[in-house]
Amino acid sequence: MKWIDKIPFLPLIIVAIVLAIAPYPAKPEPHLIEKLGMLTQGLLVSPVDIFDLFWHSFPVIFIIIKLFRLRSGTT
Repeated sequence: MKWIDKIPFLPLIIVAIVLAIAPYPAKPEPHLIEKLGMLTQGLLVSPVDIFDLFWHSFPVIFIIIKLFRLRSGTT
């Protein structure tokens, strides 16, 4: 997991923000919020929707992993 430590925070944060609020003018709510709502309602069953949830949330997951590794001193 040392490769995660080599990724700088700033580009990761920018990518996380961009993917979290995408698509911009297409819908009234971002995909990430829409897919998390579908997940909590039990409506996230389509493979495309599951992939979309992963795609829009993976930078946030990386940031959480980096912060955890930084705090625990495993870097």
